[in-house]
Amino acid sequence: MSNKSHDPNQMTGAAMIVRALIDHGVQHLFGYPGGAVLPIYDEIFQQSEVEHILVRHEQGAGHAAEGYARSTGKPGVVLVTSGPGATNMVTPLTDALMDSIPLVCITGQVPTHLIGNDAFQECDTVGITRPCTKHNWLVRDVNDLAKTLHEAFYVATSGRPGPVVVDVPKDVQFATGTYHPPRKDDVHVSYTPRLKGDATQIRKAVALLASAKRPVVYSGGGVINSGPEASKLLRELVEATGFPITSTLMGLGAYPASGKNWLGMLGMHGTYESNMAMHDCDVMLCVGARFDDRITGRIDAFSPHSTKIHVDIDPSSINKNVRADLPIVGDVGYTLEDMLRVWKAKAPVLDKAAHKAWWKQIDTWRARKSLSYKSPKDVIMPQYAIQRLYELTKDRDTYITTEVGQHQMWAAQFYHFEEPNRWMTSGGLGTMGYGLPAAIGAQLAHPKSLVVDIAGDASILMNIQECSTAVQFNLPVKVFILNNEYMGMVRQW
Repeated sequence: MSNKSHDPNQMTGAAMIVRALIDHGVQHLFGYPGGAVLPIYDEIFQQSEVEHILVRHEQGAGHAAEGYARSTGKPGVVLVTSGPGATNMVTPLTDALMDSIPLVCITGQVPTHLIGNDAFQECDTVGITRPCTKHNWLVRDVNDLAKTLHEAFYVATSGRPGPVVVDVPKDVQFATGTYHPPRKDDVHVSYTPRLKGDATQIRKAVALLASAKRPVVYSGGGVINSGPEASKLLRELVEATGFPITSTLMGLGAYPASGKNWLGMLGMHGTYESNMAMHDCDVMLCVGARFDDRITGRIDAFSPHSTKIHVDIDPSSINKNVRADLPIVGDVGYTLEDMLRVWKAKAPVLDKAAHKAWWKQIDTWRARKSLSYKSPKDVIMPQYAIQRLYELTKDRDTYITTEVGQHQMWAAQFYHFEEPNRWMTSGGLGTMGYGLPAAIGAQLAHPKSLVVDIAGDASILMNIQECSTAVQFNLPVKVFILNNEYMGMVRQW
């Protein structure tokens, strides 16, 4: 027994959690304490490698971690207590699942012998979070904890990123067991996301693109999730082909808004030219997007005469909403790299006359200036306010977050993004109250940058308590509120 006490890998479950965070390079942990996580907090206070950011509500912790993840490409990490702590995380977990944001959420749980007894601050965290996480675990044995934590980080960040939950009962936090650093066999053999797309499919895709008369590239958040290299490759592909490109709300910044081939955002709140081009195209290259209902509208009337190439790392996204004529399962970055190589090697001869006619048609649609607006003398129009914000901040190192509603769509339309990871917004779930905590997360990750939360007067109140977190940690986030004294989007509908 005496030898064991000197073994540096013998430690409590609570110590294992902190050690795992350090081993995975976590620098900031967003959390809110409670009875079921006190052992973990005791360990946090005995080290200085992971900084704990005390939020004012668990939902704020989740969105702050999302902003952190979205602006850095690293996973956001959250620690909350059992019961209401875990249930308050349901909204950010669902938000992260819809928008493919990597989050690792550690929740406390009542001691194992009380599970199922309706104990104080008990809830079935694994049951509640099953539909809103990529995967979740309840750890009943301290010797399973290290493996589970390492697996959690792997699942959250590989393949299509997403949120995971590790639920740790209080007695497991107190128990002593053996810790081991991350290793290859900590991962389920059943989960190995495919990175490289099928070479034959890629060659077919290039042949289709080369023969197109009215092509369009439709990019999504998957390009940004794949990393900065994927955005670079997307730009190279657009340059090499000369094709027009549009993007979803989540994909803004992957291709620069100042680029000559940019059609603007697509979908319900997108530009006239991007939607018309999607409707009339003959070959569509969809990269890292999922044919969401905000893009397609009526499925039967969406781009009815086009051949659709769909590149996505998540096989379940392909043929889910819209049938793909040529599916390619793989990471966007790897697939674009292969596509570019084949394109350059082939050096295809394009139908220049057809492309010229296509661009002429696009210019006719552009000439309608679909985003123009009237400016009365006695009021500041919200579109104008955002245009001015853009002009005054475009030369600075700026990150933009938004709440949800009209201001969010105006920000997407009138703030022009040149780079990926600069735009953080709640796309799939449309969560009011996202912007302020997300700005706090982004500011923490980029202390010298300008971080602006574009907000509405209703949304900002949803997580207004996080102003206190910003003050406590000296995070100079700017909140740009478009106050029209209405829940604008609801009123508009």
